[in-house]
Amino acid sequence: MIPPTLAANPSLGRWARFGSEGSVTILFGKVEYGQGNMTALAQIGAEELGVNWSRIRIEEPSTSGAPDEGLTVGSMSIEISGAAVRAACAEIRSLFLAHAASKLSAPPQELSISDGQILREGRSTGLSYWTLASEVDLARAPAEEVKLKDPATYTIVGESLPRKDLPPKLFGRAFIHDFLPEGVVHARVLRQPGHRATFKSLDESAVRKAAGESIEIFREGEFIAFLSSSEAAVQRAHAKAAEAAVWDDVASLPADAARAEHLRGLPNQVFETGAPPAEPSNRRRVTACYSKPYISHGSLGPSCGVAEWKNAKLTVWTHAQGVFPLRATLANGLGLSPDAIEVRHLQGPGNYGHNGSDDAAFDAAFLALRHEGKPVRVQWRREDEFAHAPVGAAMVIELTAELDASGRIADYTTELWSGPHTNRGRAIAESALPERPRGDAAPAGPGPGVGFFRFSGAVLNATPPYAIEATRVKEHLIQRPPLRTSSLRGLGGPPNEFAGECFIDELAESAGSDPLAYRLSMLEQPRARHVLERAAELGRWAERGPSGTGKGVGLAFCIHRNHGAFVSVVAQVEVAREVRVEKVWCVADAGLIINPDGAKNQLEGGIIMATSWALKEEVKVGKTGIASVNWDSYPILRFSEVPDIEIELVHAPEQRAMGLGEISSGPTLAAIGNAVAHALGQRIRDLPFTRDRIAAALLR
Repeated sequence: MIPPTLAANPSLGRWARFGSEGSVTILFGKVEYGQGNMTALAQIGAEELGVNWSRIRIEEPSTSGAPDEGLTVGSMSIEISGAAVRAACAEIRSLFLAHAASKLSAPPQELSISDGQILREGRSTGLSYWTLASEVDLARAPAEEVKLKDPATYTIVGESLPRKDLPPKLFGRAFIHDFLPEGVVHARVLRQPGHRATFKSLDESAVRKAAGESIEIFREGEFIAFLSSSEAAVQRAHAKAAEAAVWDDVASLPADAARAEHLRGLPNQVFETGAPPAEPSNRRRVTACYSKPYISHGSLGPSCGVAEWKNAKLTVWTHAQGVFPLRATLANGLGLSPDAIEVRHLQGPGNYGHNGSDDAAFDAAFLALRHEGKPVRVQWRREDEFAHAPVGAAMVIELTAELDASGRIADYTTELWSGPHTNRGRAIAESALPERPRGDAAPAGPGPGVGFFRFSGAVLNATPPYAIEATRVKEHLIQRPPLRTSSLRGLGGPPNEFAGECFIDELAESAGSDPLAYRLSMLEQPRARHVLERAAELGRWAERGPSGTGKGVGLAFCIHRNHGAFVSVVAQVEVAREVRVEKVWCVADAGLIINPDGAKNQLEGGIIMATSWALKEEVKVGKTGIASVNWDSYPILRFSEVPDIEIELVHAPEQRAMGLGEISSGPTLAAIGNAVAHALGQRIRDLPFTRDRIAAALLR
């Protein structure tokens, strides 16, 4: 069977290209934003082609050169794109061997490839990928069946090779913020204080005076921007305008808009899946409610976009999660044909989800269309990124379980309230443009029914990964929450895993069982049992001691999206004036591991991010919108607070390769939650575990 993204891009030449200098470029549509996938995907291609790592080149995806693989999301780069690269490169190898066999009048089984050179019974034939490249037509569709290499013969896959994206980053050549085309015009955009706000007045003389240099003040509808050849000038102009601009119909949010519980009172659509409602029974019934606040991406660098309109062609440089989806957004919002737009990826600050990158690109493209022949660079401020980029959706998760006479779970219900976790398709600037609709709340993207099926990120991992007779999920989708929400690493998976795995500990306590033994009694898959038992062994579960001492150890388990990688996490915490996570152990089975060091980096990154979510992160709201617009009001985990982390990867080369980017964050949240409960002797069900929240819970 042809892998899905290879079938969608059925030309082998879009996946690999041979250079005249003896190099090979591996092509793919997935972008790099810190996760190391470009290196791992290139390793897969190099392995199947049979060329040395030193020959491999990689390119940032563009709509003119890369296969269309949609968005880089869901820990799917290795699982989905990797399968396509593997199949394409294996078939390319087969085609070259067949052509060489014909040319040499040799049986194909006598030929092999080593570092791109074609050998006959181990001896050079004088032929190679590069000598035959002009003779082998790669502009052909892939075959249904292709012979892949045996993992037992791998020499490149499975090695911790150095990442190819790091040297340019270290020497200032990779990031979009460093990209300055000749004649670039710098721009800053003044945002509306709410999506219904209309512009009233601005003291332009004061703004020009503050700029100190010549600037252009651009206005179309409620879209206001400042442009100059001097970046410092537009920075100063923008800062002054943000203070001096007068608006009508300024947004007004309710005082409790930031609280997750506020979601319960908002209009919503209800979707139910799973078993029918449980019949009344005499079984013991346990209910608990968990919540997660709105969370910012907190990207270390604000978003940036560059665009140029020249000769009826719009070229856009972006650090968005997918060049083809962004092209569709730009075409729709700007009224252009997709064929008139080329989108090129450049790396930027980590955007594990939908941050301001799409919006900055739209800003730049809109201004470029009105400044023909001039490349326009839009750089967001830190305050813009916090206040106007989409945030991770707040969630309320109510869990109900019925236990049989032995304490085992017989029936399980998840009922949750959440805004959209996937909300692309419309830039924030569009609400400022003339004759564009303006809603009463944050702009929504395509509705849940758009496309061939409804995908709700809110329900990921809402069903526990255990053997339970009857389970169901009831989702209350709030299409227009008070804040603009969209995808953040893992979507609804991590909060559902936090709630579900903390609830399993509560059920174990209710059943009078050890949390580890309780989980194992409901797990049948050997791979699942192994990662849970091994993590408990590493974390010295048997020695964790009594609860309520201020020291706690908690564990959690997850199967990513209930069909992906297996992962278990154990966290050790101390609760004094604040919660401190001292150590985290993580065991993961993601099948075939492409780059062990890169895999561990992914797991470590998820653990650190989740620790920050668990202890600190929470968007604060004022009357006109998000009030946490700097690092003082939106603190994240400091380097000094990062726990000691120990990762163990299960060696399973015979299994399919699965993604790792999202899998550790949910179990980490839950393990910390369970460890805090163990330390305190009392359960805290609302994130984050701040000092004030813990004190309030203890007083209750």
